[in-house]
Amino acid sequence: MALSEKQKKHLRRLAHPLSPIVMLGNAGLTDGVVAELDRALTDHELVKVSARVGERDARNEALTALSGRTGAEIVQRVGNVGVFYRRRSSLPKILIPD
Repeated sequence: MALSEKQKKHLRRLAHPLSPIVMLGNAGLTDGVVAELDRALTDHELVKVSARVGERDARNEALTALSGRTGAEIVQRVGNVGVFYRRRSSLPKILIPD
């Protein structure tokens, strides 16, 4: 599911006041982190993730891998924080404009 720029802008606006729910630490991308983000996306649809893993390239690689493993779309990356979105199949909470 590819989001348009208009949709990403809407999601960024909704994500601004949120705090990171999932934290990536020195252990990197583990199965526990993937499971926790999967659960958080199922509950909230829009989730901030804090990635404190080394250099910029390592952070970007970890966030991209996390996106791929959870089936979520990366809405935004700022510093060590990434915003992920995955629409619920039933009863979506967030309505996105077309």
